[in-house]
Amino acid sequence: MSFPARLDSIVSRYLAEVAGPRERLALLRWQIAEGHALDRRETMPGHVTTSAFVLSRDHARILLIDHVVIGRWLQPGGHYEPAASFHESALREAVEETGVANPVLHPWHRGGDLPFAIDSQDVPGNPRRSEPPHIHHDLQYLFLADPALPLTAQEEEVHAAAWKPIAELAGIAPAAFARLQSLNACS
Repeated sequence: MSFPARLDSIVSRYLAEVAGPRERLALLRWQIAEGHALDRRETMPGHVTTSAFVLSRDHARILLIDHVVIGRWLQPGGHYEPAASFHESALREAVEETGVANPVLHPWHRGGDLPFAIDSQDVPGNPRRSEPPHIHHDLQYLFLADPALPLTAQEEEVHAAAWKPIAELAGIAPAAFARLQSLNACS
């Protein structure tokens, strides 16, 4: 299946099965309908990124990066790179940026590629790359890993990688944090 068809399918499923009542993803859906090359970082006003919420098995901690360009702590992620599934793109970013060992896809995904959250975020321009301000349509996936294993930050893109209390996610990705809290309440 082509990238546009896979993306359209995953966004439609997400809206039907996961999204909250205020999640409409209007810009992303419009760009899909218009045939924008959302797998290319030069596509404006936005393009696809993937990211990973890497959790400790008890969901008490989350792996975060201190992002060089953005200058704050975030979940690992980046521009979509071709992969058999979107979650594999997110996983690759997490491993590259943090060196996290043996992360596995969270059981919530039931082995599939349905995102845990989709967040269309404003991104400041990057003059170094001649990029204007734009939107990242971020497909977000849950993974589990052992926080006792060592990390190795990818110094070109991150100042540091560290396990933080899960509450840190509330200020980074409030919708995903609320969804994760609901998931934990059901467990």
